Amino acid sequence: GLIPPVLGPETRLLTLQIGLGNEEFLSSRWGAERVMGALCYVCLNRIGQGEVLHVDTGSISVGQWTGGRGEYSQMVVDALVAVGIDATAVPDLPLERWRKLMWNIPFNGLAIAGGGLTVADVLADEEMRTTAASLMEEIRQAAYTQGHEIPEEFAKYQIERSWSMGAYKPSSLIDWQLGRPVEVEAIWGEAFRRSRAAGVDVPRLGLLYTLLKSVVRGRLGAGQ
Repeated sequence: GLIPPVLGPETRLLTLQIGLGNEEFLSSRWGAERVMGALCYVCLNRIGQGEVLHVDTGSISVGQWTGGRGEYSQMVVDALVAVGIDATAVPDLPLERWRKLMWNIPFNGLAIAGGGLTVADVLADEEMRTTAASLMEEIRQAAYTQGHEIPEEFAKYQIERSWSMGAYKPSSLIDWQLGRPVEVEAIWGEAFRRSRAAGVDVPRLGLLYTLLKSVVRGRLGAGQ
């Protein structure tokens, strides 16, 4: 593939992909010591070739898969900061993955399941907003059983910070509407499987995962 020809003795691999399992995939093939992950906390849409609409927020968290802040993740952070990007090195990359899922799972998922809902649509409807909060709590509990403690207040913060996004379309919704692949397994499927394997009951996540599998296969209609 594309990666082996560019690997040298000191080459590091940085994945900015969403969801769970990316670092494990890279580690199993090219060694965990090479692998870093990054989470993009940015509210934007690609609206054309080389054209991006930036709606809200904009920061990147970088971590090494083997843990600790480490010199390589800090090097990446320093390079990003040097060009004006808000970036931070994090010591616990798996924890950051679960923290980000607390937003992605409800808002990306409900946007598609609702047939094309924006963040503002989800927040404006009391039942939808309650469902989003309940999904966040399921993910928080699942993360805790796997050694990742996320304060209960973090879910409330995720809801409150989303109001400023307005009529933002989550990236998964845009992918679905344009007929592009949606990362159903990496975001919802893997979180569901790991939660169940840890003995956590996640009924809302399970229902959303099942629904999204049907939607993206086109059995419940196409994007708006």
